[in-house]
Amino acid sequence: MRLRLPAERPTEPPTGYKIAHPVLSQDGTRAGFTGVSLGGALPYGVVAEASCVYGLRHRAPHRRCDCGFHCVHDRKAAEALLCTAEHRAAVLLEVSVLGAYIRFERGFRYARQRVRVMTVGACACGAGADALGEAGWGRPGWRALVPCCGGCLRGRPSLSLAGFARLAGDGLRVVAAGATTPAGLRRAGAEGAEGLGVPELVAEAALLQARLDWFQAQLARLGDRGDRGGGGVVAG
Repeated sequence: MRLRLPAERPTEPPTGYKIAHPVLSQDGTRAGFTGVSLGGALPYGVVAEASCVYGLRHRAPHRRCDCGFHCVHDRKAAEALLCTAEHRAAVLLEVSVLGAYIRFERGFRYARQRVRVMTVGACACGAGADALGEAGWGRPGWRALVPCCGGCLRGRPSLSLAGFARLAGDGLRVVAAGATTPAGLRRAGAEGAEGLGVPELVAEAALLQARLDWFQAQLARLGDRGDRGGGGVVAG
């Protein structure tokens, strides 16, 4: 005789956490997400229904398959995945688990989901992200995006955080986590230049120069607009 776990009937959808890459459609009219592991080749929207990635005709999640959406119970467990090199540019999603689901020790495998909140991490340079810039890779018909600060965009195609939320629709809320540096690294920087070696100082100088070049380019652009406008006000 095979024992089965009791069926759950929650009064409200369970909450889960996962990481994903934000994507923008080729024509720029839709925004969504693509996973970081199984099913990553199939971008999905804010409200989406899972299907079997192996092309089988059963409904997801099937007990004898590993199809379906996946998430973890604990937010910190999902955030820990963002520390790995291949996931540094991903974002954190807070989702509502909808439809049939299978509960595991660390999370759910389930049929449908609604992405409620997307939390965007820091830019690769460590500054807080102001927008989502083109990542340089994607899926057929979709361009991947990464968190970027204003200085690192440098004319790269980009989408504001509010613009991404608008294109994604269905009430998605986008939150910028801001600059995040581990406490140990903050303490090392607070000790001053005396605690840094030549490679660290060279890297800091390069970062400052890059941001200075960006500010000078913006000032020059604004100056050109003023000259063309003959001193008048230029409508934005």
